[in-house]
Amino acid sequence: MNNLKILSPCISICKSDPKTGFCYGCARTDGEKKVWKNPETKNSWKEENLITLKNRMSETQLKTFNQSYNEKIEFGKMVYSKKLKKEP
Repeated sequence: MNNLKILSPCISICKSDPKTGFCYGCARTDGEKKVWKNPETKNSWKEENLITLKNRMSETQLKTFNQSYNEKIEFGKMVYSKKLKKEP
């Protein structure tokens, strides 16, 4: 079993589509967000949920998500957060 922490898919675009209930940034429902916050949630569930979330996303949303989430994994912050910090 892999004990490495899987980072939350939140990319700080926390607004939900009123029709679907999916977050525009990470495509999670409020219920899924609660499961992610639960310290008892297993990595296997998180890995499966990441696949589910990506399957929900449009092509454009997925591209933005992948770029931001990969930056979060690599650097601990999202692409646009880094750009905002660099500007005076």
